[in-house]
Amino acid sequence: MGACMALLGGAWTPNLIWQLSGGPRRFGALHKDIQGISAKMLSARLRELEAKRVVIREVSPTSPPSVAYTLSALGRQLVPVIDAMVRVGAGLLRDGRGRASPRRRSR
Repeated sequence: MGACMALLGGAWTPNLIWQLSGGPRRFGALHKDIQGISAKMLSARLRELEAKRVVIREVSPTSPPSVAYTLSALGRQLVPVIDAMVRVGAGLLRDGRGRASPRRRSR
């Protein structure tokens, strides 16, 4: 379990793997579709996942160069884990248990 969590543990990582599970994506499309992530964080996370061999960065020799990201074989092995998380989360929301607890006011 520790090895899997080492790959999935970063902020935004499950979202990014989920977005890439549908096929190759360009940076701009990922940035648009992952609500709330900054361009700096997205870039850092993609570099990290590339270094861990979860994501493959493909550069097309066009002018200007076109860059797309896709899941490696290792990344594709993580998709069922993310899929299970999505299903559990949807069930929690349906049951009303997926909402954050109200914070208590300090007096």
